[in-house]
Amino acid sequence: MPVKLGPGRFSLLLAGLFSAIPAFATDLLQVYRDALTYDAQYTAARASAVAGREKQPQALAGLLPTIAATGNSYWNDTRYKVNVDTLSSSYSNKYNNHSYGVNLTQPLFRWQNFVQYDQSKLLVMQTEANFAQAGQDLILRVAQAYFDELFAIENLRAVQANKTAIAQQLAQAKKNFEVGTATVTDTYESQSRFDLATAQEIAAESELEVKRYALRVLIGKNPGELNRLKPKAVMTPPQPASMEPWVEAAERDSFVVQAQQAATEAAAKAIEISRAGHYPTLDAVANYNQNNGPGQFGVGSIDNTTRQVGLQLNIPLFQGGSVNSKTREAIAKRDVEAASLDNAKRSAALGARQSYLGVVNGLAGVRALEAALVSSLSSLESNRLGYEVGVRINIDVLNAENQVYVTRRDLAKARFDTLLAQLRLKAAVGSLAEGDLEQINTLFEAP
Repeated sequence: MPVKLGPGRFSLLLAGLFSAIPAFATDLLQVYRDALTYDAQYTAARASAVAGREKQPQALAGLLPTIAATGNSYWNDTRYKVNVDTLSSSYSNKYNNHSYGVNLTQPLFRWQNFVQYDQSKLLVMQTEANFAQAGQDLILRVAQAYFDELFAIENLRAVQANKTAIAQQLAQAKKNFEVGTATVTDTYESQSRFDLATAQEIAAESELEVKRYALRVLIGKNPGELNRLKPKAVMTPPQPASMEPWVEAAERDSFVVQAQQAATEAAAKAIEISRAGHYPTLDAVANYNQNNGPGQFGVGSIDNTTRQVGLQLNIPLFQGGSVNSKTREAIAKRDVEAASLDNAKRSAALGARQSYLGVVNGLAGVRALEAALVSSLSSLESNRLGYEVGVRINIDVLNAENQVYVTRRDLAKARFDTLLAQLRLKAAVGSLAEGDLEQINTLFEAP
């Protein structure tokens, strides 16, 4: 016999069924992989890397032979007129003239071409380092946008929870005033706090929309629900647990430093290229030419075939001082790149120090805020109890509730800032990769 369920039981059954379905949300790793294919900055960096890699084949072409084929065909209308004393004669001839040839040139000694080939390798190294840095920047931008949206959600939740608590206190204050157990001051104070919380809620909602759109710009779609940081997520301190090894690694291995190092060495090669303008060049040349045309005065035809193989030497003597000027220019540009390299190393060292302190101090701050949250919750309970028995006033409860709200918000911010500092520390030494996102992704769970 079928069992009939009432409306209430049927609703409970549906709720149970839907609660058994696992919740799906977008995780940090999925957002990153979406950004790999959509983000405009990374797409531009990828195209720039493809273009930069062509420097080496272009420079190699300067060491390889060049072959050129030429050909022409002319229609000729020739008229001759000879005058000797009182006698004159004329002659006209119309004919086609054809010629074609093949020229080969093989550079044997062109010092600037050899140096340009070496320089091209450095330029490709610079391109690869810049592209690797763009990949790290993408990871940081994705993490920043992901954490910003999660923090905006936590901030809105805290604001709404604070508003709800204040609304309850406002209702209680109004009730107590009506029965004469409280003054109107409590009502005014609660109303003021409620209006302020309403304004904070509007601002928090607006901030969440902005952060949500910022993440959408990176991946080109609405990510939907995001995985949330686990309440008991454990963040590990940096290894090695000393700042100096990180600083030394940043000065040596940072992709920004590597790119600038390659740029500096390439600028030094440019000085050699400029100076090579004074050097002679030697090429091996080979020519083959075929000419077809009529004979003298249109009689018969002439086929002329020329084959040449030899060496061609070019010795520059004076070029108006342009070589010396370009050399001085190249030296100045080398000095610019060298100074930029010093700045890149110092900036990398500073970034490593800041990120290392961000992780260490962030972990300490998280532990302190976790303890502060426990204390704030205990204080709130004590104030509520004191208010019920008459030893605390309404403003004491409101202050305690607000402290809980502020502590929760600060704790969420500290956690996200610490995670981001961990990623930035890895980026400072050029080791940030997708695997680091995978590791952080394990600290999150579906909401």
